[in-house]
Amino acid sequence: MSIITVENVVKSFDALGVLRGISFTLNEGEVLSIIGPSGSGKSTLLRCLTQLERIDSGRIEVCSMTMAHSTGGTIQYADAKTLKQIRLKLGLVFQNFNLFPHMSVLRNITEAQVNVLAKSKGEAVATARQLLAKMGLEEKEDAYPCHLSGGQQQRVSIARALALNPTVLCFDEPTSALDPELTIEILKVIKDLAKEKMTMIVVTHEMAFARDISDRVIFMDEGLIVEEGPPDVLFNAPAKERTQRFLSRYGQ
Repeated sequence: MSIITVENVVKSFDALGVLRGISFTLNEGEVLSIIGPSGSGKSTLLRCLTQLERIDSGRIEVCSMTMAHSTGGTIQYADAKTLKQIRLKLGLVFQNFNLFPHMSVLRNITEAQVNVLAKSKGEAVATARQLLAKMGLEEKEDAYPCHLSGGQQQRVSIARALALNPTVLCFDEPTSALDPELTIEILKVIKDLAKEKMTMIVVTHEMAFARDISDRVIFMDEGLIVEEGPPDVLFNAPAKERTQRFLSRYGQ
């Protein structure tokens, strides 16, 4: 079953074409990794999916709801109620954590549950503690982000995203701000989510991780999807010369 459908999406910043006709689908329970050089449009694509940026043309559908579509050369977005429903279907984990520094770990995870999902405080706290235990952070609920390591902060941000019970979890280079030891810590968390059949889109520069975790991999360059396919095929026998050159830098 298709959870996300993206058709011919275009996005420019001033005269710079960042996404130049992107099309793909994401199926339920699938892990899709997006790789490519810096500046290829990977993060912008995630920002468009999660409504942090507006597309210029094309079509995006999430869980059978149309988020945006082109009509007569102009882009039309769904009404505010539909956009909110779609927004709740997609969780986003940022590369720089984006935790609220003035809030404890527990409040970072409960705040949106209370204010967005209208949960009771008790229910939100119970969910937060369950997720903190899952992340191995049950003893950190009263700590503030400045007292946590980068890996711990990223695990809190993953717990915060999961607390809203999204259908799809999106990761924007979740290990780019971490040293190698902490990177391993976060990659294990994502692998565990994959084993639970969480539907995910992962933008990453970790090639070995993308090969190991993904059902499908997309290689982007200069705002285009150059090649996509199962990881065994894309990493071991890429069809496109540009993909071959990119992967050769990583010893693939």
